[in-house]
Amino acid sequence: MDKIQSDCPYPGCFFCVMKEANPSKRRASVLKFFRELPSQDDDGQVLPISGLWNTAMAHPNDPEFINLGIFECMSALIWKGLKNRRWLAHDQNIYIPYYAAHIIGSYTMNMEEFAERAVRAGVIPPLVELLRGRLTWVEQRVAVRALGHLATYPSTFPAVADHGEVLELAIQLASSSLEIVYSHFYQFVDRRLGYHCDLLTRGMGGVEMESRKAEEWASQLQCWSLQLINCFAFKPEFLHDICKADFLIKLPGMWGGLVNENSPAGVGLLRTICQNKVGRGHVANIPGTVEALCNIARSSDDWQYMAVDCLIWLVQDASTCHKVIDKVAPTLIDLANISTLGDYKRLGDTIVTVLQECMQQSGNSRGTISSQTKAEIDELLRSKQSLKLEKSMPKEDLHIKQAAALVVKLEGNSLFSSGNIAGAAEKYSEALALCPMKSKKERVVLYSNRAQCYLLLQQPLAAISDATRALCLHSPVNRHAKSLWRRAQAYDMLGLAKESLLDAILFINECSQSNDPDLSLKQNKVPDYAERLVKKQMRAAWLFREAALKHGGVHCEGDASDAFGQEADDSEWETASESDAENDARGEADDETEWKNDGHQEDFCEKS
Repeated sequence: MDKIQSDCPYPGCFFCVMKEANPSKRRASVLKFFRELPSQDDDGQVLPISGLWNTAMAHPNDPEFINLGIFECMSALIWKGLKNRRWLAHDQNIYIPYYAAHIIGSYTMNMEEFAERAVRAGVIPPLVELLRGRLTWVEQRVAVRALGHLATYPSTFPAVADHGEVLELAIQLASSSLEIVYSHFYQFVDRRLGYHCDLLTRGMGGVEMESRKAEEWASQLQCWSLQLINCFAFKPEFLHDICKADFLIKLPGMWGGLVNENSPAGVGLLRTICQNKVGRGHVANIPGTVEALCNIARSSDDWQYMAVDCLIWLVQDASTCHKVIDKVAPTLIDLANISTLGDYKRLGDTIVTVLQECMQQSGNSRGTISSQTKAEIDELLRSKQSLKLEKSMPKEDLHIKQAAALVVKLEGNSLFSSGNIAGAAEKYSEALALCPMKSKKERVVLYSNRAQCYLLLQQPLAAISDATRALCLHSPVNRHAKSLWRRAQAYDMLGLAKESLLDAILFINECSQSNDPDLSLKQNKVPDYAERLVKKQMRAAWLFREAALKHGGVHCEGDASDAFGQEADDSEWETASESDAENDARGEADDETEWKNDGHQEDFCEKS
């Protein structure tokens, strides 16, 4: 290729080619550039590749470079890096396979036509080699991303599936990616590959930035692996390979952490698996998986509706219902007052119908539902019947019931203030029985107050149930600050760090946005007790926690997680839940919402 500008240090420079004013000459020069680049060994080759990467990220739907052979060029460059280590180590060529795979992934993420062109250009075999780990985890990250996009389309999925090891490799990568990144990059600062650091920080170096970016990329590596597996999960013939016990057990915990909160995570894959009867059978038989789905279904995060889908499908399936109903029913009952969630409209009505049908089916087969579960479902059905009856009840009668509930609630407040927590819980239960079903605001307060009683009585499961019911009744859903905090404390008691962390963060967000002077954060200061709980759970839910404990992690200065040089001593954090709750019990109960003056406590009783 002829040199276009005399002051350019690289003959045939791609950037000079792109400045050509004549469109036909420019296309011809670009076509020649793509054809010749893989066979050249000149310095400076990474510059045009990084430029192409920027273009692909900014304009992934532009067909110009697709028509001129960019896929063939990128495929050849990856092969060259895999086969010619001398070339790979020369100049800055070490970056090229990474950028080449990233370019393929960017141009195939939206357009099925581009994906078909990529397959015909032969991109899959070199991507599979990167997926095998022939280079490093950084190249695996972009390879699994590109293969995930190619597997998304019906026309190109078979070409990916023809490489039988792709699914197995993706499962292995989803399971081990966090450990791989931790042990090969995060753990040993002095052994980090320089080009990895540069890629992660884009030239803005520093140990802390590299560490934080490594967490983000490790999360993406896992989540993009799950996306690729998800494409296979829609095909029944692959479910037996996916639904291995050790993998399904790990799936609910694959959530990506706070650095990748928008990913569907492991629960998204479980949702796909549960759409198929074979998949539901596997999920129902794996100990701990259904319980984990119940925890996610009660959460206030973006994955809640996915877990709810799984639970409803498991209960609707006659072959799995009897295996899971006693575990699932309490969660669904807690959610029965929720209205809209994700794509669901009138979700509560759907839950009631599903549980009612389950009860009817169980009448034909003995011993499929425990007596306790039947009693809980019967109570739910009676409450829904009460709501129907209230519609025809005179307003005066409803006011009388509401006034009676208020009197009993105040009695509960008085008992609480005097330290009779069990008695207060009973009074709140009485008030709930009296309070009209349509009086949602009052019922939110009663459930939330009783949840606090259960916290003090060291009954975290009951506290989670009541806090969830309050959050479902609240408008908007999942936005009642006190219930979020109480559930965060209950999850903390059970050692469920992720769930506690998400609720604590949402609690702080609600306080920051509240117009209630008693809830709003004074001078934008996060309450000490909330800050302590968040810090504790961020340590416990740290993305690399398990890998760090397994590999004897080292302290990385500046890392927010404290890097687990040894098992963290959490004794200082115990006051984040138990002591704060106990202090509430010692405080004077009031019917008004009030933050205690020392900033370490939150009150108990609310005014309806």
